[in-house]
Amino acid sequence: MTGIGGLGMSCVENAGPGHKPATVRWACTLRRIALTGLAVAILGGCASLGPQTLQQSRLEYNEAVKTTTEEQLLLNIVRLRYTDTPSSMAVSAIAAQFERTHGVGLMPFFTAAGGDINRSFTAILPQFQYGGADRPTISLTPQDDNEFTRKLFTPVPLEGIVYLVKTTWPLATVFRLYLENLNWIPNAQTASGPTPGAAPEFSDFRRGIEALQVLQDQGLVVFGMAERWEPVGPALAAPRVSAVDVLEAAKAGYEYRKAGNGNSLQLARKVSFPVMRISPAAVNSPEFAQVRRFFRLKAGLQAYEITQEGLTPFPDAYPAEGVGVLDLETRSMLQTLYFISHGVEVPSAHLELGLARKTLDATGQAFDWGQITGGLFAVRYKAGDERPQNARVAVPYRGYWFYIDEKDQDTKATFALLVELSRLELGSAKSGMSPVLTLPIGAR
Repeated sequence: MTGIGGLGMSCVENAGPGHKPATVRWACTLRRIALTGLAVAILGGCASLGPQTLQQSRLEYNEAVKTTTEEQLLLNIVRLRYTDTPSSMAVSAIAAQFERTHGVGLMPFFTAAGGDINRSFTAILPQFQYGGADRPTISLTPQDDNEFTRKLFTPVPLEGIVYLVKTTWPLATVFRLYLENLNWIPNAQTASGPTPGAAPEFSDFRRGIEALQVLQDQGLVVFGMAERWEPVGPALAAPRVSAVDVLEAAKAGYEYRKAGNGNSLQLARKVSFPVMRISPAAVNSPEFAQVRRFFRLKAGLQAYEITQEGLTPFPDAYPAEGVGVLDLETRSMLQTLYFISHGVEVPSAHLELGLARKTLDATGQAFDWGQITGGLFAVRYKAGDERPQNARVAVPYRGYWFYIDEKDQDTKATFALLVELSRLELGSAKSGMSPVLTLPIGAR
């Protein structure tokens, strides 16, 4: 804070002709009171500079980071629809420096008194100067290094999928987004990369998942965890296992359990695994019959273990009675973004120019990607320079605005999930692996 120098609190009480000393003294007293109040106000403003600056700037920076993060993700999704290369930059640091300057002075206002060197002044005019500057330094880190690319191609872990399904996210949304197939029934697998020329297979998967969603909505299907003991090593004759062995095994989280005819012991450990539980009231329901039919599940079970790429990729080779597991193949983040990019509407002019590939169905007609992404994700476009007024998120690209409609709740929910999972899956890259671009922003 700039100091208040030369702030005079005295007043020359030299009464000129026609001025009474008492009047001058009273005027000087008022001036002192006014200037004292002004000084107190300045000092109070300086004392509260930090808190006031935080209140005014923190949410502004927060909103700016949030908005640009969403715009960057949407831009990359649009780029993928055009088979363009995605690129990302992370805001790694914001160092904001704030400066306030104040100054107060007094200027006497003289009366015209000719050459009288003892002429008096009848007023004191205060002068107040105020200035400020905001000099943020923003550090941007390119996220196109080896670590980031590796994470883009790494499939989403099974535990992450089960966790999302256990939360309030509909399983149909999670499975449609992040599964390549379920028991090797394809979920538009060819859409997990650049736009294919032929329509992908998806109908059986979609109908089976929709039936499963109905059961979840009714509370008849629950995803959770179960436990079992798995053997570790060969069975041993019971006399060979001492009390010390049992104690040491317990310390390491293991346990000796009976094996074979009961005369042997085998070291085992308790493991957790995900399962899908079916209510007894739904085991014979039409909806679950549809789930069993499409995904070739064994009838009569009330729990199905969830595995990851544990089944043979040839469903026709499964036993006639079906299988007792839900086997998932998950997508990577890049595959998910490619898949969701087919919800981007492309201007017909761009399709005619070959800027984006057109997909054809079995009859040779243009395939409607809304059959796959409908109710999940949709990006509209608008020509012109002005940003669409009804846009939740919007980015300019190739002469058009691509945007998410503010009223499209399904797309907004899916996009929010993508933003959060992209932060979780891609936001933990090691620092120092990429160059950091630091931008000092000029004063404002």
